[in-house]
Amino acid sequence: MGKIEARLKELGIEFPDPTTPRGNFLPFRREASMVFLSGQICEWNGAVTCEGAVGDGGVSIEAAAQAARVCAIRLLCALRLACDGDLDRVRAFARLTGYVNCVPGFAWSPLVINGATQLFVDVFGEAGRHARTAIGVSGLPGNASVEVEGIALID
Repeated sequence: MGKIEARLKELGIEFPDPTTPRGNFLPFRREASMVFLSGQICEWNGAVTCEGAVGDGGVSIEAAAQAARVCAIRLLCALRLACDGDLDRVRAFARLTGYVNCVPGFAWSPLVINGATQLFVDVFGEAGRHARTAIGVSGLPGNASVEVEGIALID
């Protein structure tokens, strides 16, 4: 068992069953040492875990942050595939973009996306710290509350 797999076990992180993309795209694209990870919604074994808009009495920031964590776990699944099963090949998680399905005027998208950021820091330490953008949107696939995409650097 590699160092990162041991860390995942220590953190109690398990992966969902693999899924098929909802459209005509790849779950990741590897170019030299860069892995571009397609957006992942907060879906677990075929069911969206958090649906609807965040804010104004809808989905809470806390529930949406947990959904962002689910998205990050799904990104790790795709990243593991891109690394031929060996997450110890990850040098750094370089960039994360998070999309929050929210009500107009919702100003707290960064707090929601912290759920994904924290997972990468917990798993990879300093190598998990990344550049990031958090964006509020009016809708996401499956009426998911959150979607996250990223870029990793691998050996």
